[in-house]
Amino acid sequence: MGEAPLSAAPEGGVAGLDALLATKLHIPRARDGLVPRPRLAEWLTGALAGELTVVCAPAGFGKTMALADWARRSGRPVAWLSLDTGDNDPVRFWRHVAAALGSVRPEAAQRLTALLDPPPGSPEAVVTALVNELAAAPGAVVLVLDDYHLIEASAVHESVMFLLEHLPAGLRLVITCRADPPLPLARLRAGGELAELRADQLRFTRQEAAALLREAAGAALPEDAVAALEARTEGWAAGLQLAGLSMRGRADVTRFVAAFSGSHRYVLDYLAEEVLDRQPGHLRTFLLETSVLDRLCGPLCDAVTGRTGSQRLLEAVERANLFLAPLDEVRGWWRYHPLFAGLLRVRLAQEQPERLPGLHCAAAAWCEQQELADDAVRHALAAGDAAWAVRLVERHVWTALASGEGATVTRWLAGLPAEQVRARPRLCALRATQAVMAGQAGEAERWLDAAEAALASAPAEEITGEQAAAGREPGWLSADLPGSLLALRAHLASLRGDADGAIRMAGQVLARLPAGEGWLQFNAEWNLARAHWLNGELGEAEHALAATRPGSEVLAVTMCWQRGEVLRAQGRLGTALASYRQALAAGTQAEGPALPALGTIHAGAAAVLYEQDELAAALEHATEGVAGCRQLVRGWSVTSGQTLAEALVVLARVQLALGDRAAASAAVSEAAEAGPSPDAVDLFNPAGALRVRLLLALGELAEAAAWVTARGLDPGDQPSYPREREYLLLARLLTAQGQPDRALPLLERLQAAAAAQARTGSLIEIGAVTAAARAACGQEAGAVAALAGALELACPEGYLRVFADEGPPLAAVLDRLIAAQRSGRMPPAPGVPLAYLRRLQAAYRPGETRAVPPQVIPAAAVAAPPLAEPLTDRELQVLALLAAGISNQQIARELVVALETVKKHVSHILGKLGAANRTQAVARARALGLLE
Repeated sequence: MGEAPLSAAPEGGVAGLDALLATKLHIPRARDGLVPRPRLAEWLTGALAGELTVVCAPAGFGKTMALADWARRSGRPVAWLSLDTGDNDPVRFWRHVAAALGSVRPEAAQRLTALLDPPPGSPEAVVTALVNELAAAPGAVVLVLDDYHLIEASAVHESVMFLLEHLPAGLRLVITCRADPPLPLARLRAGGELAELRADQLRFTRQEAAALLREAAGAALPEDAVAALEARTEGWAAGLQLAGLSMRGRADVTRFVAAFSGSHRYVLDYLAEEVLDRQPGHLRTFLLETSVLDRLCGPLCDAVTGRTGSQRLLEAVERANLFLAPLDEVRGWWRYHPLFAGLLRVRLAQEQPERLPGLHCAAAAWCEQQELADDAVRHALAAGDAAWAVRLVERHVWTALASGEGATVTRWLAGLPAEQVRARPRLCALRATQAVMAGQAGEAERWLDAAEAALASAPAEEITGEQAAAGREPGWLSADLPGSLLALRAHLASLRGDADGAIRMAGQVLARLPAGEGWLQFNAEWNLARAHWLNGELGEAEHALAATRPGSEVLAVTMCWQRGEVLRAQGRLGTALASYRQALAAGTQAEGPALPALGTIHAGAAAVLYEQDELAAALEHATEGVAGCRQLVRGWSVTSGQTLAEALVVLARVQLALGDRAAASAAVSEAAEAGPSPDAVDLFNPAGALRVRLLLALGELAEAAAWVTARGLDPGDQPSYPREREYLLLARLLTAQGQPDRALPLLERLQAAAAAQARTGSLIEIGAVTAAARAACGQEAGAVAALAGALELACPEGYLRVFADEGPPLAAVLDRLIAAQRSGRMPPAPGVPLAYLRRLQAAYRPGETRAVPPQVIPAAAVAAPPLAEPLTDRELQVLALLAAGISNQQIARELVVALETVKKHVSHILGKLGAANRTQAVARARALGLLE
């Protein structure tokens, strides 16, 4: 959901997003149980010399209060954000960060907030703007992210890592958490850029314990009592505070101290016996009833309890020191201490379980009225009213998506019972859309079936109401829900290589198109273009892609990228490169989502430059392409990894040509994991085939043969154009296995099909593979003729790598061709000058030094500092498998462990090596000598 501008809550408490958000930006008051601690304040002041300060300890150690006390006393500009589980949505997270910065840098915050509406294509776009704004502003700012352990979304973690990698001089980041965050702590620690405050440092000293107990108990305690309590709690702030509160009004302190234990279990027992059970009946009832709330205000508590006067009770509870902390300066919102809240909820469930649904129901109704959708959905589900939760999601889902909060929508949908979602056609269609964009074809098919079934059985007035509300819907879904479902099925058909199905369904969309449905028209035309492409009708596909009218900059960039791929398939490298450069020139003038989308254009340009053997420029574009496509995949909307996979494949080919086989292997392995599901046809998912081509180049024939078998490829097949790349690999494998005679009939069929459709790019590659196969058969004249024919087509566009990548066997054929032309035994091929042949010979020289721009020198070529924390034996095992290009799933099977365990090992490896991805990790490991 979008959020209203910030405003202070007036006396008495006010609901709404603005007042509730203000509570998250409030620096907690130090009077909530902690006394000033000068030693920690001094340490924190010194810690800010580094880029990141991590305050990490279990619950109850006083992390937040120590930091809050320092923030209020330091005189520094501090932007404070108290995180909650809702901040796992990257849009919401950075929107709240911008609001927090507004307290100290209002102008910068206003510009950042404007950037988030509409949301950009990735978190990195916001971070880049934040860095630029703060770099230009005078003075330093401290940004505190409190309770960071509640963040689990990888997109948020990666965007925070991006911020750390580009931290401006005027910003220092402080994080409080209960466990180490998944950030590159080892690298920062080794570079002296990390300060850490841990549980041992947060434990209260004897003197600090005496002061805290005196404040909590309301009177000074004997020194021996302080010593005993400090020892039994081991300096744990929560234990000391609760002990002090439990002693209020007690005459026999000695007996209490003798009985008290500082363990978590016994502290909760004391909370129950000495705090909760000693309250008046009406107050005890109020505490139990309101424990279902994460945040409390007077009107909300009135609604939940069914009584008035909650505001006065909340103020009384705070005055009684009953573990209620205000979340804003005007006492509009509060929260219970987590330990106390947990106790209250356990007691409520034990004593009055029948009350829980009603309390949550009342909370949901109030939150719904106040447009607090996230809280309303949570309470409705907790009340057991799934139908209500579904209606809430339906009402707010499109606003949330339009605000870019796709992660919130995904969480909502995942929390709803599947049978409730299946009864709502538009929610089914949304689940299908998410699956399509993630490349999960089977999952998408199931939800499309469910959407159509629900649509058939839904009352007409319900569908009409849904269509009336659809004007705000982003993405695939329009007011014409049946048309949207057809468009989704057309896209699925093209993804699987079913051109006829895509044409049929796209045609049906166009035939039923109502006025003003520009989005559906674009999608239908796009799928028709993809169908032409699948059929090998490249001219029609290129014209259709050029004629589409996308409704956004991101889609315009996507169309340019796909048109460039078709141009390359036609053999028109120069036209494709000119198109890419035009798009880059136009796109770099814009801001927002189009910028990361330009990663696909960089990848396309890199592919052209690679074919022309301009490896330095190709590496620069490929590196930019991978970076941009990673931003797209890490963005806050559901998106397929296809673009990242293709960019990684291009990068791998460049790295291999430059001699960096380890980096190339790692890049292709990552590409295989990033791409669409195996259901996607090779034309739209080339990572698998390109990985096998790399295996062939490395001599791994057995694994390449296993892949070919798994794909069901046979040299007697009649290959279709969408699988041409796979069958060319089969031909290469047969030649490498000493069976070139079996490859030649297959290559002849491939060549005939390509010639019939004038697919020049295919004819050039098929000619190169045919020349190598004929040479392996001893057909010297046939090999030379095949190569000469391919060169005639390739020379005008400057193709080089398509020949050089076939390796020494084809180089020998080239030498014979040049010798035959010099001796006069063979006339020079028309349009193929000797200078071009010399350039091609140079491309075959594997030892030739390539000029690589300094900013994109491969990581393996740079001397790496030693590791701050060594890899464990198990991590070294996983690292070796990563270097071999094995996926996480394969590693899990190899080591006989769970997939999640492998992911944790990979995360630890990346952190220790200071790497952002597998490619960098393997390259740095080789530089450190960790891999052979």
